[in-house]
Amino acid sequence: MHQTFDAVLEMNLLQANQDGADANRDRFNRWGITCLNLMSSPGSGKTQLLEETLRSLQSELRMAVIEGDMTTQLDANRLRECGVPVIAINTGRACHLDSKMVAGGLHQLEHELEQENGQPSDFDLVFVENVGNLVCPAEFEVGEHAKVALLSITEGEDKPLKYPIMFREADCLLITKMDLAPYLDVSIETIIANVRQLNTHAKIIPVSSKTYEGLDDWYAWVRHQVNLRRRS
Repeated sequence: MHQTFDAVLEMNLLQANQDGADANRDRFNRWGITCLNLMSSPGSGKTQLLEETLRSLQSELRMAVIEGDMTTQLDANRLRECGVPVIAINTGRACHLDSKMVAGGLHQLEHELEQENGQPSDFDLVFVENVGNLVCPAEFEVGEHAKVALLSITEGEDKPLKYPIMFREADCLLITKMDLAPYLDVSIETIIANVRQLNTHAKIIPVSSKTYEGLDDWYAWVRHQVNLRRRS
């Protein structure tokens, strides 16, 4: 009986979150905005990747960021230095962003833009930088059009098999910190093979925000996602 109640409660929570995610996605679609949800463990390089992406694409795309962290605005402040609107969400003890939190972030973004005589439809792309965690973020949609998972080569080859939901759900996988590959006993081919056991469709791009390896391929994938929304 207790297990049945827990299962029903979990289903209700996930359904409520899904309803909120669908509403967020409808807002993005009305505004003509593409939303990408970046997920990974802590320290995989999400914020540094975003810094490089914002600086490299700001001449052709108007972008904003919803930045999720359990505490502090350290990462949000780093991204604000790139000259884009950044909405910081502190989750407290929660290990992921959910659709209700992101809805609040969108409301705040609308308000801030109104203060500057702007509107969300002026934007092309919103990045959601999720809380560093390989488990919970993959189960809670936030209204994104695509999920991006990051895996640092320092985390080892087995993480896709140990945390399958994250890698099964990803539309794009970035294998980060490739500049460290010469110093580690890690096989990129094995990482890719392990991912392919779970996910045959995800775009896989090895990258380094330090040497810029693979970033042009990443930018091309981002542009493609934006163009998909524009055409629709």
